[in-house]
Amino acid sequence: MNTHGPRRVFGPRPPLLKRPARGPNPLRRRTDRIQTWCTVLFVLILVVGLPAAAISAGYAAHASQMRVVAAETSARHQITARLADAAPGPAHSDVREPRQARVRWVADDGERHTGTATVAGDGDSGDEVRVWVNREGALAQPPSSPSTARTMGWFTGCITAATVAALAFTGRARVRRALDRRRYARWDAEWKVVEPAWSGRNRR
Repeated sequence: MNTHGPRRVFGPRPPLLKRPARGPNPLRRRTDRIQTWCTVLFVLILVVGLPAAAISAGYAAHASQMRVVAAETSARHQITARLADAAPGPAHSDVREPRQARVRWVADDGERHTGTATVAGDGDSGDEVRVWVNREGALAQPPSSPSTARTMGWFTGCITAATVAALAFTGRARVRRALDRRRYARWDAEWKVVEPAWSGRNRR
């Protein structure tokens, strides 16, 4: 047993494991550096580009649809009409499902009109219903609602996000396959030079 402390070991001091290596890595090829930069670009696209593209596309779609809503709302208005016939549908039904029925109404100029409009399915002949007409007084569909614009914005944003992600993953996979093919080709060329000397065929 050594009572004078640990035995001193002569020779070079072993390198510290926590000390980072300095200088370029000789084993790091150009294809490795390209792949690293492609990975950084891929992460930036997913973290920054994907949300930015999705939000921009969603807001643009929402704003466009809101302009449509405003235009339709300003060009159409509701009037009171009367059912020309009983609205078709099951008798004594409590479900007010929209149905097509013939209605009649009087325009602003006093002219009488008849047409087919979407009404609730429990009306009788002569009942009052609310229908939409355009500026010319013809029947029209109800204008789009702001909820439709919000749905369009969310749908467009999700589709844009999925498209950007798919393009990013596809591009990364193609770049990696191209770099791998280049690595394999270079390894084959270097092996053709090293293998004869390593196997000893040149010494025969």
